[in-house]
Amino acid sequence: MKKSILIFALLSFTFAFSQAQNVTGCGGTKVTELQKPIKFGIVIYSNDPETVWNALRLANYSLSEKDTVSVFLMGKGVEIKSLSTKEFDVTEKLNTFLDSGGKIFACGTCMNSRSLKESKACPISSLSDLYEIIRRSDKLLTF
Repeated sequence: MKKSILIFALLSFTFAFSQAQNVTGCGGTKVTELQKPIKFGIVIYSNDPETVWNALRLANYSLSEKDTVSVFLMGKGVEIKSLSTKEFDVTEKLNTFLDSGGKIFACGTCMNSRSLKESKACPISSLSDLYEIIRRSDKLLTF
């Protein structure tokens, strides 16, 4: 009887240990699930340099992890080209994002209301583009 209990305990421990090797994080998320590329949609509607800088930092990091990232600039977010400060170099983060294959869109109505011209950093887009980003994204973040 003691031998049976010992064998059962050993098998239970071995099974539990082997399962723990395949799991990480809260809620038992498997490592293989974390390695799958994600499609991120990021909506930036702020003109606060620190907020936009942090949003672009996340976008750049996501690209480095082989994820797909689309950024839609809306409202005050279309002012992105004028937001760099000494402390928060938004332009550098934006250029890194574009050079790394990130896709950016800018609300045409928001651009027109501010008399801004289209550029590589702010290509005129529409709500239809925003809708497609929302539909196709696995995760959608707003800043």
